[in-house]
Amino acid sequence: MKKIAVFPGSFDPITKGHSDIVLRSLPLFDEIIIAIGVNSQKQSLFSLEQRIAWIKQVFKEQPKVRVESYEGLTVNFCAKMQAGYLLRGIRSSADFEYEKTIAHLNHDMLPEVETVLILARPELSSISSTIVREIIRGKGKVEKFVPAEIANDFK
Repeated sequence: MKKIAVFPGSFDPITKGHSDIVLRSLPLFDEIIIAIGVNSQKQSLFSLEQRIAWIKQVFKEQPKVRVESYEGLTVNFCAKMQAGYLLRGIRSSADFEYEKTIAHLNHDMLPEVETVLILARPELSSISSTIVREIIRGKGKVEKFVPAEIANDFK
């Protein structure tokens, strides 16, 4: 059976932290689906189409990575994609506590999906999409925080 992992998030925008988690996880899985959650209650800075395009550009040399969008519960998307793993990045102890709670709830709903937590590298642990959006809104330089493939889009 193929080892398929879903890496969910808003990726608004994708950061170096996100891409590092995916690249470091590639040896663990046969396929990683970067899953952009669409929440009609939230206003994204970048369109879904733009986020998909950026992710495809960042991982164009990685045939094991694909990008999809979904609405609703992540575990339902995992079931639809026949994914046995849910991939999450951890930057801090607060992230761990939050992710642990979500992992337990997901396990109660869909026990066959295992959550895999990957620790962020120390030099990337302060990067979040929220902070990057604020830098972009303030017309700051984001080259240190987003993958090189998309950094030029912010100049």
